[in-house]
Amino acid sequence: MSQTEVSGETRTALEAVATPRIEVSFDVDPGRYRHLALEFDGEIAKIVLRVDEEGGLVPGYELKLNSYDLGVDIELYDAVQRLRFEHPEVRAVVITGGLEKVFCAGANIRMLAGSEHSWKVNFCKFTNETRNGIEDATAHSGQTYLAAVNGTAAGGGYELALACDRIILVDDGSSAVSLPEVPLLAVLPGTGGLTRMVDKRGVRKDLADVFATRSEGVRGRTAVEWRLVDETVPRSGFAETVRRRAAEAAARSTRPADAEGIALTPLRRTQTGDTITYSTVGAELDLANGLVEITVYGPRHDIPESPERIHELGAGFWPLAMTRELDDLILRLRTNEPELGTWVLRTAGDIDRVLAFDRVLTEHGRTDWLVNEIRHYFKRTLKRLDVTSRSLVALIEPGSCFAGPLLELALACDRQYMLDGLPEEDGPSPTAGDGGRGSVRTSLPAGDGEREPARIVLTASNFGSFPMGNGLSRLASRFHGDPGHVATLHPETGRRIDAAEALELGLVTFAPDDIDWEDEVRIALEERASLSPDALTAMEANLRFAGPETLETKIFARLTAWQNWVFNRPNAAGPEGALRLYGTGRRAAFDRRRV
Repeated sequence: MSQTEVSGETRTALEAVATPRIEVSFDVDPGRYRHLALEFDGEIAKIVLRVDEEGGLVPGYELKLNSYDLGVDIELYDAVQRLRFEHPEVRAVVITGGLEKVFCAGANIRMLAGSEHSWKVNFCKFTNETRNGIEDATAHSGQTYLAAVNGTAAGGGYELALACDRIILVDDGSSAVSLPEVPLLAVLPGTGGLTRMVDKRGVRKDLADVFATRSEGVRGRTAVEWRLVDETVPRSGFAETVRRRAAEAAARSTRPADAEGIALTPLRRTQTGDTITYSTVGAELDLANGLVEITVYGPRHDIPESPERIHELGAGFWPLAMTRELDDLILRLRTNEPELGTWVLRTAGDIDRVLAFDRVLTEHGRTDWLVNEIRHYFKRTLKRLDVTSRSLVALIEPGSCFAGPLLELALACDRQYMLDGLPEEDGPSPTAGDGGRGSVRTSLPAGDGEREPARIVLTASNFGSFPMGNGLSRLASRFHGDPGHVATLHPETGRRIDAAEALELGLVTFAPDDIDWEDEVRIALEERASLSPDALTAMEANLRFAGPETLETKIFARLTAWQNWVFNRPNAAGPEGALRLYGTGRRAAFDRRRV
């Protein structure tokens, strides 16, 4: 983390009386880890938590007993990503504690008590996404995660274990698993503990009730009988049992035995004033109007379609480079720019090259480990966009390349505006990777030099290759009230669909012509900025996930909504609340009224 001043006259004026900005960076690599270590033994890797007590992301607390803050979880997220891309030989991953008789004490209480509400919520959201990524690696990458709980696992520490496929608890008479948030802190287990207990591990709901209100937790045979862990092992045989279970998991993996990984090289990113520029993504921050304009640039060169060439390009392969940069931008904006409540999404580039990207994912995603990883990484990045608490608006204009996988960006938005026809005047055309922002009248020349109206293209990947957290495609979620309509869209795949057709098919919200385009877009964005951010966040979260409830939607919707509320209540966060009095020896003073 670095404390930096973000330049720009508008920002300076609006923040003259604000507290200093803390810019969080998600740039990290194993050589700079402070809190965990990666260890390798052939097809088995270990993530060893040994949190630096003095390494908090911000001053004011010590990370004792392997407790964690956002900085620790940034390292964990990086480790999970690198294992998937840089170490295809790894088939099983063991997470364990590096301190004596301590696995992980969960989220640091002093950090939570001293953080503003938005920080707590974003912290929990990122932590949830990292836990979901662990489960995704087990399900789709052939890297099964096991938790070797070598000591106390409390709160978020036990929730980390719950994200693993198997939990092995040391049986030493004192080590226990617990979720003490309700009895000790007057909050909820914030990273899916309640949901994973009953939905994933099948813990009986009455026993889950007892467990979640018992601050001392459960140990030994009882933890196994209640399904809180899979087995307990005496300390004398603990290491050998963990090794054996990891070897058994590795033997079941379909991960290639002789593959070579690729290096996730540092991202190239430039921030100048209110512009953030990557090689394939650009963003313009407009603090005065509370919005950011994001442009994803399509490939500038033909997409190589042989796996061998893709492996040679590694992190420079456009689909992977674009996904990494978009992921980083989402995290930075979400964490560092909470006042930018509306995100306007554009694309710019050659549709044919984007469709080539789609063909690569489709043809090689099930047979080549690297292409498979890229496909699932893009899926996870889209999911991160889905749960981002910002208003999302897609602008589809001449020169856009919303096709196949990139069309998912538009379908993830709350609204889609598509320009019908051609603008009468063209502004300067943005070029891929220049980070420039085109106005609503900006167009890119078509490949043959002819100006063409905006088009979108559906492909097979829009019908389920990148599911949302509810398990449905974005098309199925969009037309949840009319499921038969999705079937009528299948014949439309592969062809260019203009604005009038897209509107008729229900693929866009509005399709203004050039006369109305600027005014309609401007009015819509101004109207959005005038509404309550709190009400918009709640409305968007409710509307985006139509359809069935799943483990993920429960964690990000039901749990997040209640935790949001609990974090604001005086029983938890007030001067006499449990969060603030924790560790002082004083009991919280609760308002006993049920609301």
